[in-house]
Amino acid sequence: MFVILIIQDSPASITGHFRRPPVKTLTDHLANYASYHRDRRNVATHFVGIPLIVLGIVVLLSRPTFNLAGLPLSPAIVLTGLALAYYFALDLFFALVMTALFALALWLGVWSATLPTPLWSAIGVGGFFIGWVIQFIGHVYEGRKPAFFDDIASLLIGPLFVVAEAMFLLGLLGGLRSAIEERAGPLRA
Repeated sequence: MFVILIIQDSPASITGHFRRPPVKTLTDHLANYASYHRDRRNVATHFVGIPLIVLGIVVLLSRPTFNLAGLPLSPAIVLTGLALAYYFALDLFFALVMTALFALALWLGVWSATLPTPLWSAIGVGGFFIGWVIQFIGHVYEGRKPAFFDDIASLLIGPLFVVAEAMFLLGLLGGLRSAIEERAGPLRA
């Protein structure tokens, strides 16, 4: 107890040196990401570019596979699990949607891993490269650099942004849309 009192009363805790940084919420992340994506054409490119990038990564990481306690694993499965853990920490609904989408991506990855190496690599590299080209075209319309240049976590938020924008187009999650637009502004034509 004496040690705890010393730590609590130490100058470091008074100055905030030992304080944890504030945790960003899903709304915080999406609003920050959205502030880089207010042009409708840029958002439209993300509906194509981000899925292609994710699929390209999953395909490329679907080889090699190895067994752990009798379960087949690949780098794609491990990284998808880590990404989903992050999504579950942010929001249950979005994590469940991303789980379904990643399951489809992993299925494509497993299937492509059975193909001859040139075809497997063409699918993975092609999807990744074409997706990024589409993304950068969108940011030309936006007139602003991609969000990940300022916040590397945006690479994980991009897929959530696409899911959120799809939900908004379906007329769902109006409260989240309002909260994001309050911070980032409305979409521009």
